[in-house]
Amino acid sequence: MPTEDPRLRIAILGTRGIPASYGGFETFAQELSIRLARRGHHVTVYGRSHYVDPALDGTDYEGVRIRLLPTIRHKYLDTVVHASLSCLDCVRRPYDVALMCNAANGIFCVLPRWFAIKVAINVDGIERQRRKWNRLGKAYYRFSEWCSVKVAHAVVADAEVIAAYYRERYGVRPVVIPYGGDLPRADDDATLARWGLRRRAYVLYVSRLEPENNADVVIRAFRGLETDLKLVIVGDAPYADAYKAELRALAAGDERVVFTGFQFGTAYRELQSHAACYVQATEVGGTHPALVEAMGAGRCVIANATPENLEVIGEAGVSYRINDVDDLRARLQAVLRDPTLCAEYERRAAARVAQHYTWESVTSRYEALCRTLTGRR
Repeated sequence: MPTEDPRLRIAILGTRGIPASYGGFETFAQELSIRLARRGHHVTVYGRSHYVDPALDGTDYEGVRIRLLPTIRHKYLDTVVHASLSCLDCVRRPYDVALMCNAANGIFCVLPRWFAIKVAINVDGIERQRRKWNRLGKAYYRFSEWCSVKVAHAVVADAEVIAAYYRERYGVRPVVIPYGGDLPRADDDATLARWGLRRRAYVLYVSRLEPENNADVVIRAFRGLETDLKLVIVGDAPYADAYKAELRALAAGDERVVFTGFQFGTAYRELQSHAACYVQATEVGGTHPALVEAMGAGRCVIANATPENLEVIGEAGVSYRINDVDDLRARLQAVLRDPTLCAEYERRAAARVAQHYTWESVTSRYEALCRTLTGRR
């Protein structure tokens, strides 16, 4: 009697694509897809042709098939146009499971579902709370949340706080699977010299430079510190020129503040691995990848006291009152002045990631979800 093929055909949609060069969803798609491919599954990651080298279209990246499609480069259209085209392409191919990223794409999940493809959607955080969206954008995200729970076979939340929101508002029970944070630590520090940095001589902040991520709060807090350390701001944003100009104006005249733009791969790991401490200032979202990556790198983290951030750090990090410049400055001063305290939080952070936020455990949970959806237990 023939046995059922244990290998699954999985499509990951809704990101800018891999190799990762933008944000958390792209790192998620890269780390998850490569590990699923190593386990024998056939995985395709859809990407946008203006973010990923077009020459990679149709090729394999560490065992993962890359599929690039066009979109409209516009703040409100980039994601949804690409997701719709990806779903149209998806139904022409023999996938078992479509894993969609971002609740904004929930409405398009109806296409693969109509064609008997099982659909799971990672809704991320409560996107409509972001300040960058106007009234129409917020209304669209509210509608997309509803579509996500009505259309997808499974809703995935990356934090218990987000799962609780979906349970209370929509009466569904999301599967909770966080992001991984155990990226390899960097022993080398060669790229630090590019920005005039030294090991353990800078405070690190990583995020897209958008208002709800509060880089301005971090800069204000840091400028009031009496320290020779530098503040390194890693990140960028394609549609936030006014806010980025505000940040540079805030930092003007203080040579300690360094902007590096987006960083990935070796440079990013070196920056994470050698920081004196790490600040997570975001106020919207679930499990933020950069936060768990900093913890995985054994950094002392200081986090904005939102429920999502507190869920991640547990007793393994320091928190400050939400968006409070003075309290953040006091917390920074405390850990920078006390190496013993800093070292204790570094130990706790690494241990927490090893217990709760490894990419292998994340992959196993997504693999189990896909098998459950397809009936291949």
